[in-house]
Amino acid sequence: MGKGANNLSSSDLTISSHEPPPKTLISWEEVQKHNKKDDCWIVVKDIVYNVTNFKKKHPGGNKIIEFYAGQDATEVFNAFHKDFDRVYKYAKAYQIGQIDPNDQSRLKLSDEEKQKIQREIEIREDFKQVKKAAEDMGLFKPSYTFFFLHGFHIVFFQMFGYYLLLNYADSSFFAILLALACNVIAEAQSGWAQHDYGHSSFFAKPNINKYFHLFFMGCIKGASSDWWTYMHNMHHAKPNVIEKDPDVRLEPFFVVGTVEPIRRAEKNAKKKVENLYPYTFQHYLFPIAAPLLFPLLFQWTTIRHAIKRRKYLDLISMAPMFILHFAVTYTTFQSVFKCLAYFFVMRLFESAWFTWVSQCNHIVMDVHDDVEYDSWLHLQIKATCNIEKSWFNDWFTGHLNFQIEHHLFPTMPRHNLYKIQPLVQSLCKKHGINYIVKPFWQAFYDILLSLKKSGELWQEAYDEIMLSM
Repeated sequence: MGKGANNLSSSDLTISSHEPPPKTLISWEEVQKHNKKDDCWIVVKDIVYNVTNFKKKHPGGNKIIEFYAGQDATEVFNAFHKDFDRVYKYAKAYQIGQIDPNDQSRLKLSDEEKQKIQREIEIREDFKQVKKAAEDMGLFKPSYTFFFLHGFHIVFFQMFGYYLLLNYADSSFFAILLALACNVIAEAQSGWAQHDYGHSSFFAKPNINKYFHLFFMGCIKGASSDWWTYMHNMHHAKPNVIEKDPDVRLEPFFVVGTVEPIRRAEKNAKKKVENLYPYTFQHYLFPIAAPLLFPLLFQWTTIRHAIKRRKYLDLISMAPMFILHFAVTYTTFQSVFKCLAYFFVMRLFESAWFTWVSQCNHIVMDVHDDVEYDSWLHLQIKATCNIEKSWFNDWFTGHLNFQIEHHLFPTMPRHNLYKIQPLVQSLCKKHGINYIVKPFWQAFYDILLSLKKSGELWQEAYDEIMLSM
């Protein structure tokens, strides 16, 4: 390839720039020293940026930048941003130098570490070619018909549910159940719609996507758009990375993967206590916890986030959902208790739908510590798997049955993810990377199986540590 294993260069990864690079030369060893919250440097296309003061202004949240402090952030930058020229224009103010092309600091690495870096460089080059092919195929261009019909069916189900409540609830309990089903479908599908706009996969300009995101997340779901963006960007930046991905911070009720159970056992043993229950029972708890996640945690968390961070636009966008929903249900039931009960049950089903779908792609995979030299491809595929394609699977999961492709290309419109799948599979086969596709039922069952195995690992580690004390 013509690149030394000691130089982890990303210069062939695309960021448009017509400006000459800064003249100050900086070694990788120096960059790696600046990996703290109050001293944060990142590298994008071999240009070094001091983003210590910028990270709080970052639209995607400060954490995503902190995750890459002292590291090469080129691939994550390319994955999250569409308009490279626009972003680069603002980024120039934070440039402090460029990576020394003759940097010798990585010669200190072991031969095994150098070989790993060389493999990652080759993977990055091939992945760049796959992304270029996706661009040439027009896979980053949305179908306006698809997004219109998807949005229309969400609004239709929501309004039809309310119509049934207002006109037929008094005469038929079946009408109430049908209305509930319609509202659950609208809420769950709105979750997939807001996910699309949150990733800016429809409009070219992020601000326009933001307004649609506010509509589906706020007006339909009654949740904070900013909260979702903050949490979800962390997830995509470092999926399944311990202490960084919020989606795998499941303590104190769950331990996942193979690393966290042992650490949790060490903490429990040190305090000479187990938990409220042994983790060997966690696979029984999940089906109970999944429906309760939204009504007992997320609903309050999103409102608190908007209030605490003074996201007034979020609060304004959330108001129509609660006003309309409780106006309709109170008119129907003439009881505050019944209104709240209907809302709670709706959230229960929506929560179960979302939680099973979102977790079947992730917690069953490798949950690990941060590894500096992982390519974007390696980082994402270690943490994701797919579910087989069918019209129902596509609809039910919001096309997140193509979780691998979505994580590799988060701004790609979801209706195009299956089109890039063959190229991703070929790339994985070339580099010996395990690409996993499961039947729908197996993906859900594997959640319980994975939790059972992690719980047993915790028990074994806990017993061993207690016996040695």
